[in-house]
Amino acid sequence: MKWLTRSHVHVDRVACPWLITRFIDNEAEFLFAPQNRIAAVAAETGAIPFDAPGVELGHHAGKCSFEALLAKYELTDAALLRLAKIIHAADVAADLDTDPLARGVEAIAAGFSLRFPNDEENLLQQFPVYDALYAWCRLQVAKG
Repeated sequence: MKWLTRSHVHVDRVACPWLITRFIDNEAEFLFAPQNRIAAVAAETGAIPFDAPGVELGHHAGKCSFEALLAKYELTDAALLRLAKIIHAADVAADLDTDPLARGVEAIAAGFSLRFPNDEENLLQQFPVYDALYAWCRLQVAKG
């Protein structure tokens, strides 16, 4: 399937493709467009839009797009739910200090954006970070 989000990826727009690739659609193709072109590109390509204003898989009721994906695809793995708390806090500025790891994840995302301004390259480089963070979350959940 094709998936579409806003260009210039950051926390939620990296975490969502990671989640999609690892748990929803392992053959996902990601498209990037300016915010004002999301609806048009979705209509032209049939891509599923996420993390953009007004789309189903976006921010709603205080939840970030990563959380919207978890709910839509009924992903209930405890480690993913722990990761969702980190992603939410790192992505929603007002909630930045609600998780002790959020500032670090936000800083890492900013640094990768500076090093890799191409969105596809940015995702490729950051996915191992999210793999490692998910592994850490699995360990934390196992510890209880």
